[in-house]
Amino acid sequence: MPALCVATTVQDLYSTVLVDSPLAGYFRECLSAEDLNELNIEIIRNTLHKAYLEDFYAYCQSLGEPTASIMSDILKLEADRRTVNITINSFGTELSKDDRAKLYPRLGNMYPEAQTRLARVDDIDQVKAILEQYSEYKSMLVGVSLGASSGGAGANDVTLEDRFFVREVQFNKDSFEQQFHYGVFYSWLRLKEQEIRNVVWVAECISQQQKDKINNYTSIY
Repeated sequence: MPALCVATTVQDLYSTVLVDSPLAGYFRECLSAEDLNELNIEIIRNTLHKAYLEDFYAYCQSLGEPTASIMSDILKLEADRRTVNITINSFGTELSKDDRAKLYPRLGNMYPEAQTRLARVDDIDQVKAILEQYSEYKSMLVGVSLGASSGGAGANDVTLEDRFFVREVQFNKDSFEQQFHYGVFYSWLRLKEQEIRNVVWVAECISQQQKDKINNYTSIY
């Protein structure tokens, strides 16, 4: 905290705070002080999360079974979700296709073939066509609104991100069915995060007088 008071420029912040934090390794490998500006904040966030996800996946694989296989399923799903979100959110922005590809985590069920193709697409229909080639995701596309944000654009709309959250919840619940592994700690945390998202969603619906959407949350139980 004292270092935050001393830092007066972005360069100072990078030199005195970030490089001495637990995130230092990710910043040194992925970013420079020149990258820390408002225009690049989303790219920075996605770049750091990509590095973290790849590092965490490698660490989980080093722990042996059954932790490795349990965490592999969970983290691969997370990587695929981020890949799809990055692709869809990049439409209509200045982000180039090459830069889009650099933000994809180098893991997941869609790595590397589908990621290579997603990096080249120009609209949501092309994204859907690629996802339909994967049995685990084809069923998730039924009745979803690919262009809407999580929670649904209408009272009964379901988005692809909602379906990803439902699948993630199931994976995390399933991890408690096995014994003698470390995945339960991660799953417990992720389920708590989903509970928080649900509470926030309900509160926002009440605040905005959108009570017809109040049940559009991802149920855990």
